[in-house]
Amino acid sequence: MHTLIETDQLAQRVTQLAEEVRGAYGDEPLTVLGVMTGSLVLMADLIRQLEMPLRVGVMQARSYRGTATTAGDLALNLEMMPQVAGQHVLVVDDIFDTGHTLQNVLASIRQQGPTSVRSLVLLSKSERHEVAIRPDFVGFHIPNEFVVGYGLDYQDHYRNLPFVAALEEHEIASHA
Repeated sequence: MHTLIETDQLAQRVTQLAEEVRGAYGDEPLTVLGVMTGSLVLMADLIRQLEMPLRVGVMQARSYRGTATTAGDLALNLEMMPQVAGQHVLVVDDIFDTGHTLQNVLASIRQQGPTSVRSLVLLSKSERHEVAIRPDFVGFHIPNEFVVGYGLDYQDHYRNLPFVAALEEHEIASHA
């Protein structure tokens, strides 16, 4: 594995993202929804820097299963999500790859009647985008590599790394 984004770079960029979010919402109450499980580290770091009235919830969106390194069918579970009707909602996700997951998540949330919906992602793989939507806030643009760390995993490993790294092909094969 090789490191793409160091721990101090992550901390600095999350602080900047929090400033951008504060600039967009001001003192308006905000509901922050994390897409489990990859966004949890980012969401925890982000919400500690937001000063407006805040509610936090999670939802599950899953398209990678088992040893897959490419997305399959998306399964959404919104049962853990708080009511968002009439609320400003910020969806926090770990990575914007093809964009299909975020597009479907945002569509599902909009059906709940929020006042507004925006999205924030830690990572974006620009060369892989397949949808017209784009996240409102992006931490880093990265190359098309399979990444782990800072909440992102491969087969439930590596989430605890304090940096973002790209796995080498032989590392992916060794877990298969």
